[in-house]
Formats: sequence, C-alpha cells, structure tokens
Amino acid sequence: MTGDEGREKVRIGAIILESSLIGAPMAGYSDLAFRLLCREYGAGLGYSEMVSCHGLVRHQASTLELIRTVAAERPVIMQLFGAEPEVMGAAAAILSESPIDGIDINMGCPVKKVVKKGAGAALMRDPGRAAAVIKAVVGATPLPVTVKIRSGWNRQTINAPDFARMIADCGGAAVTIHARTWSAGFTGRADREVIAAVKAAVQIPVIGNGDVTSCQEARALMAVTGCDGVMIGRGSLGAPWVFSPDRPIIPNLATRRQAARRHLALIREHHPGHHPARICNQIGRYFKTVPSGADIRKTIYNLDNLSKLEHFLADYPDHHQIEAL
Repeated sequence: MTGDEGREKVRIGAIILESSLIGAPMAGYSDLAFRLLCREYGAGLGYSEMVSCHGLVRHQASTLELIRTVAAERPVIMQLFGAEPEVMGAAAAILSESPIDGIDINMGCPVKKVVKKGAGAALMRDPGRAAAVIKAVVGATPLPVTVKIRSGWNRQTINAPDFARMIADCGGAAVTIHARTWSAGFTGRADREVIAAVKAAVQIPVIGNGDVTSCQEARALMAVTGCDGVMIGRGSLGAPWVFSPDRPIIPNLATRRQAARRHLALIREHHPGHHPARICNQIGRYFKTVPSGADIRKTIYNLDNLSKLEHFLADYPDHHQIEAL
C-alpha cells in the first residue's frame, strides 16, 4: 500500500514512481544507508545529499563516496551543486556513467558557504546563469534533469513560478519547490500558495516540500496545492515511517528501536567508516519525544563505536523499564 491509490503515478522522464512520497537531499543525512532505509519504508524515490561538481570532476574520494549506490535503492537521483555551467556539465557527464536514474540541480541550498560561491539559492537571483547551468547539465546527460528551488530570495522577490517556467523551457523534467525563501532559512511555515502557483505555471511534475511529517500531511499538501508529489526532508530524520501510510503517526518505542537497529545495520554494511558522532546523531533522533528520550539520547551520544551502539539498542529496554507512547 502506497497511499497513492486512485492517483496517476508520477513520471519524471523515464522514472515512474510507485509512491509519490520522495526522500529529500539532506547534507550529512541522505547517504546510501538512509536512502535504502526510506525506500524500505515506502519512499518512491530517493535523492542523494548534494554533490560538489568540482569534487566530482576532480574525482575526490570523499565526493565519489557520496554517489555510491546499489541496485536495491533504485530509482535514485543524485544532486549536483555548482554555479559554472561548464563544470556542472562535465560533472553531469561523469554522473551519467553511474547506475542512477536522474540528476538534480541544487538551486535552493541556503547555506552561506554555498551561496557565497554563487551556487544553491544564489542562482535564484541570477536566472541567466541558472538557465545556462540547466542547459549545460541537460546537454551532458541522457538522464532526466530535475531542479530543486526555493520560493525566492526573500518575501519581496518571490520568483518561483517564473523560475519554474524557465526550468521547463531549458529542458528540466521536474521541479521541486521548498516553499520558503532563502532569507527564511528553515524558519516559519512553508507557503503552500507558492507551491500551488508553481504547479499552475508549468506542465512538468511539481514536487512540494516543506513542513511535512506524515503521509497524511503529504496527501493534504497534494490535495490543496495540486502538486504531483511530496518531498520529505527533516520530517523523515529518525522517522522513516513517514513514508508508510499504514503505520502510526506516532510509533511506540519498539517500532523506533526496530527502525534504529535497521538503520544502524545499513550503516555498518555501507558506511563502516562514518564518524561515530555522525552515526550517533542519526540514531539519537529515533528517541525524541519518547519517555526518558533525553536520557537515551545522552547515552547514545556518548558511545564511541558501532558495536557499543548496537549492544545498547539491543539491551536498553531490557535493562530499563520505559513505557512506550
């Protein structure tokens, strides 16, 4: 069951999604293990964390690690960021040699070190350069090219509908709109009216993004805005069940432990070299809002290797009486 019964399946180029719920590209989180986990819980598609076009053309080991994939997670889209059309095109050509299904261009990242280089959300202030980047990527790959944007730079310069039209005119296969401005960062509420306006502006698929924490909220967003799919980012961290319509919105402790242990097993299989702090940050999120959750997370954050964390997750409920929600 996908929760999409009665809806036309989302098509992005040759990609046909079995579920209209999509895992977002999140730096530091959307690695192979997490993408696989979200797919197991029902996500119809996963996006990689953003990949530097410069790192890719230089074949940097850390960058190549970001694009590692396996057949079980397909379909998957890898996200590129950069501001130079030539380099972005070269990076897209390299990506096209990988067993992936599409390439996304990041034009929404608000992080200052990205924006200072003219990439991410900065491209929404420079539609000419943005168009050149899109055309370069589209011309360098046979794969469908999608673009992730924001509402605009600030409340005074909302340009997402016009920007989406430009994306479609340049050959973009779909657009994802995170309905906040650059200046808003991740504060305030996502503006659903902007998502609806983008949907009305283009014929290509529109994916809505922002403030979704359950399948029910995703369906409501699609109903209100008409968007074709919903991308879930922060709402999936420590909560991959958001992609599963047949699971409770607020799962009990046993469900959380099961998900955390599966996530940890996937990390061990695919990312044994991850820094313990990164792993503990990911796993600790499963225990927010549960009784004694602060104590559980404190213990997790103090563990310094995978084995200790595995033993803790297996043994903790047997050693401490904690009531499930």
